[in-house]
Formats: sequence, structure tokens, C-alpha cells
Amino acid sequence: MPQASTAESPVGPLERGLLVLRALGRAPGGRLAATGLVRETGLARSPVDRIVGTLLRLGYVREEDRDVVLAPPLLALGAAYLRGLPARLDPLAARLADALDESVSLAVPDREAARFVAQHTRRRALSVSFRVGDALPADRCAAGILFAGGWPPERYAEWAARPADPGDFPALPDPHRARASAGELRVRAGAARARGWALDDQLIEPGLIALAVPVRDPGGDVAAALSAVSHTSRHSPARLCEATLDPLRETAAAMEAALASPAGPAPAPPAPAADPTADAKRELGPGYLQSLARGLAVLASLGEVPAGMSLADVARATDLPRATARRSLLTLEQLGYVAAHDGLFTPLPQVLALGHAPLSRLSVGELAQPHLAALVGELKESASLAVLDGGDIRYVARVAASRIMSVTITLGTRFPASATSMGRVLLAGLTPEERARHLAAYPPRALTPYTRTDPAVLRRTLDDVARDGYALVDQELEEGLRSVAAPVRAADGRVVAAVNVSLHAGRTSAAEARATVLPALRATAERITADVVATGATGATGGTGATGATGATGATGATAG
Repeated sequence: MPQASTAESPVGPLERGLLVLRALGRAPGGRLAATGLVRETGLARSPVDRIVGTLLRLGYVREEDRDVVLAPPLLALGAAYLRGLPARLDPLAARLADALDESVSLAVPDREAARFVAQHTRRRALSVSFRVGDALPADRCAAGILFAGGWPPERYAEWAARPADPGDFPALPDPHRARASAGELRVRAGAARARGWALDDQLIEPGLIALAVPVRDPGGDVAAALSAVSHTSRHSPARLCEATLDPLRETAAAMEAALASPAGPAPAPPAPAADPTADAKRELGPGYLQSLARGLAVLASLGEVPAGMSLADVARATDLPRATARRSLLTLEQLGYVAAHDGLFTPLPQVLALGHAPLSRLSVGELAQPHLAALVGELKESASLAVLDGGDIRYVARVAASRIMSVTITLGTRFPASATSMGRVLLAGLTPEERARHLAAYPPRALTPYTRTDPAVLRRTLDDVARDGYALVDQELEEGLRSVAAPVRAADGRVVAAVNVSLHAGRTSAAEARATVLPALRATAERITADVVATGATGATGGTGATGATGATGATGATAG
């Protein structure tokens, strides 16, 4: 169990706050009750409550059913790291995955672990998934064996002396399996170093195999490991080596060239931003840990300039006194979240342990669920989220209001897109050419006397929806049912999902729906959009996309079949 510092200092709350975030990152689903946080961190209840209150104010956690739950805005911390090396190498990994038609991952060394920072997944029936931020111990994956090849003798001594903590590796299918001894790991790592590649022959899970090659920085050190991942039903270990070793080496060489070449003009340091912690401190008083909030702001700011920021740049970006920024940076450096070199500070992979992996697993529907619940609590009407699936919409999230008469819909329910408010929002998000092809491929049919089926009328209707930013459908799907919908967008502005409120036509008129329901619905759609942008989620698959707002991959996995 991690131990909290007992030293009383201005940055003590930052250290303790990081303990709380790490504990949530290890917990199933990224959620724990306050009592669980006390148990996992070793902190007393009073500081845990103050830390949680501060994180709530920052938007990094939420409260659901008395649990503390990680929230998507926390991904800004992991993004500070992912905008660096992973963002430079990720396009090459994506091209390799396309060429091989196999899952390709990129991992970096993080103390005695290999931490995934990018992956492009081939979706097949038989799969084992990892996400950005997940870590595996050095003896359980090909990347870790490569990294261990560069360990100094004292690192092997530490490996032998320190017992494994299964909670450090929640992504492992069997975290309690006995790990390799220091001697066994040294032999494996030495052999991998000598031949220039490492093979994972079902070390993680039966059937899963991977081949990894090193990616070296300009100084010759192993900066990352590039892996091709498959399954024994598709390849034997020998066949995987035969099929992927040369392409892996070619791509690794291209990655090394990318690391050796200039990264392009350095972006200008971020403009000064007003310190938001001052107002919160005045409003919340001693319950708000200003030094925690400021320390996390310092950490997030480091992603603005991937090559590294000076103390002056950090102080300017966060609107903090230099002394305050310096204390935060030194604490983050001491704890292994930040590195300092030649006067520049950069985030380290351990930042991804602060809840990045569980958040990157969230689907669009899971992101929407708490926002839908809040909307239903406000309006006392049912709310849903759907994505476009062929000629239909498919429900991926829903919260029903408690009423005698209500619309009975379950997840996975499908309705014709052209006759629903969410479908029209989704169709209006297409280009005019795509809309025309859709209407031609899925001709509308009358479901009630009110259903619009004339293609010309529907085209004009979709133009209006695109212009107005919402759709209201009045009894076209079912008599007595009225609904209003608004779009959920990805970072590039594409409509990836739609959120709606269902109304009984006898209770709420169309005019009342526009006046009383639409403003709250739009605000909810904006909040869901903000979470979608933070995670890089897409509506097409219901999960996280290949690339996200982090600047590197928003989802990683290993699949084969």
C-alpha cells in the first residue's frame, strides 16, 4: 500500500492528492467510496474529504451513488505526457498496423513496468484489450523484457527485494500469478538484448503472443518498444516472428529517425491564464486545497510545449508565482511525475497512472450516462443517447423517468433514423451527398399518419436541423410521442451521437418543448461533447477511437482471432 508523506509542507496536499488519484486509477471502473480511499491511501478521512472536495471543484472526479468516480477532464494530465514522444511516433505505428493487419502497440519504460502509450487494434472475435495508460510488469510482456535489458544491477536487486503489488497492474488478467525471479528476468532480458527483439509467448494470457523491438533515442537508450500482437489461433510464435520482425524493425528505424530529427518549430509558450484557484479558495475556504489545485495545474500545463517548459514558462502559463510553481515542480519531480533537464521540465509516463487507463475505456454511452441522469432529474422526462447504425439509430445509453406512462426502450433498441429526432440530428451531421445516399439506400416509410416520407421534404427538414442545431419530431415514430434531440460532437466537429428527451404529446406541446426542454438538452449535449473530446471517444463503435484529444492514441488494445 502506498504510504503518504507525514511532512507538513505547502506541497503536502499535492502529494496526498496524487495518492488519491492513483488509488482511483487502480480501482475497478475508476471508482471508490471514501472509506475505500482511506484504506487504499493510508490517509485519514479528513484529508481525503478535503482532497475529494478539491478534485470535485476541479472536475477531475464526480460523485455517483456515494462513490468518488474519475471524470474525463482528468485526462488533461495524461495528455501532458502523450503530446510528446507518443504523438511523434503514433502515426508510424498506425501505418504499420494497417500494413500488417495486426494490432500494434507502443510502450515506454516506467520504472519496473512497461506502460502502453499508443496502440492500433485489429478488431477480431478473440481479443484481449489494453488501453493507453495501462502498465504491465517487466516479466509479463515483450516490451518489459526489452526494457529490463538496460537495467543496472541495483534495479534487479530492487526487483528481488520488493514484493509485487497486484494492485499496481489492474490490466493483468491474472495479477496474482508468481512473477519471475530477478535471475530469470536477467536471463530473458540478456537474450533479448543480444538478438535485438523479445517474444511474449503467452506471458500475459494463454493464446496471446507478441513480438517487440526497441526504439532508441538519439543517445542510444531504449526509449520505447514497438510490438506486433496476435493470437496463437492466427500465428505461432515462429510465424509471428517471420511475418512481422522485418516490418517492425523498419518502422522502429523510422521512429528513431523521427526522434533524431527536429520536432519542428517549438510552439510559443502558452499565454498567461488567470489563476482559477483564488476564487475557489475564497468560496470554499479551508475545504479547498489550493496547493493541490495549483500543483495539478502545473502538471497539466507541461503538455503545452512537448519539448519542455522552463520554470518561467510554467509560472506564466499557470499565473502562479515562480516560487509556488517551483515547489510544485520539485515535488512532482521527486515523486516521479516530472523530469528536469537543462532547465526544462517534461512530464513522465507515470502521469498516466493518474486514472488515464480507466477513463480511456469509457464508451460514448458510458460517458453520457451521468449527464443523462442529471437531465432526467432536472426535467423529470426520459433521456437517451443513440448512434447511427446503417439505416437505424441504435440506443447506447438511456435513463428513464419514473412515470405511470413512459416510453419503454432498452439499450440496443433500433428505430428508423429518418423518423426519429436523434436520427435526424445524426443525418443532418452528414454531408449533403452522404444524406442523399442514405435516403436512397434506406427509403423512409410511413409509421404513423404524421411520418414524413417525401425525400424532398426530408432533405429540407435535415437542412433545417443542420442550421438550427436540433430536431423536434412530432408523433412521426409513434402517435402520442414527441421528442427533441441535439448533437454530440467529436473534437473535429463531427456529429458522433445524439441525445434526446422523449415527451408525451398530451403533456408537453412542441412550443413548450422548445422553450423548456431544449435549453437544458443543449446544455447536456455540450457537457457530453466536452467529455467525448477529452477521451477521444467515437460514436461509430460505441468506444474510444484510434486517436483522441490527447494527441496520441485514445485507445489501445491487443486483439487477434
